Amino acid sequence: MQMEMAVAEEEQKKKKKKKREREEMMTVSEHQFRRSSSSSSHGSDRLSVSICEVMQKDYGLYVWPCSIVLAEYVWQNWERFHGAFVLELGAGTALPGIVAAKVGALVILTDSDDQPQIQGLTWGQWDATSFTVRRPSQIILGADVLYESRDFDDLFATVKFLLQDMEDSVFITTYQRRSGHRSMEYLMAKWGLQCTRLIDALKILPTSKRSLVNGASIELVEIKLRK
Repeated sequence: MQMEMAVAEEEQKKKKKKKREREEMMTVSEHQFRRSSSSSSHGSDRLSVSICEVMQKDYGLYVWPCSIVLAEYVWQNWERFHGAFVLELGAGTALPGIVAAKVGALVILTDSDDQPQIQGLTWGQWDATSFTVRRPSQIILGADVLYESRDFDDLFATVKFLLQDMEDSVFITTYQRRSGHRSMEYLMAKWGLQCTRLIDALKILPTSKRSLVNGASIELVEIKLRK
């Protein structure tokens, strides 16, 4: 009995230490969005979003450049997103999804099952919940979801599952070209998908934000089922 109590006490100490370290690594980043008054007939022409980040190995809790690019695209194309159903994959800090909600989209944020306060959707695994997030004319977002090579096939299997028989649905992702083996063309061909639009990040970001991508080669790709 005493041994069990000692083990339980040790576990509590470890949890408290981990929580303390996490809080020490926590920071808040501010993200500003602006557009000219003439281009906005809905809502404000400015938006400020505060994101809580954890600067440690849990890279999903950090706002990566791809998220900034995708969020800016959503902001600039607010008319496309206003009133739309939006599903964000691998949401993490969820900057693109938050901006989509701010411009009037109906947003569902998803991430792996171990992420609290976000709907669980593990790539490559289907359950009853997976079917509830499939909708026609849905916009699926994913920022820098092409990161771990071992996840690529599960990701694209999930994208195909979400697009299958869902008329006019589209997957919009921003990704950073890091090495040759991360071939979008190969993955799209393998899973019966096709690129319908390709935009360089520098054509999306205003001049004031271009330094935030640190010279990374980032592209925005729109993907649909191959017809």
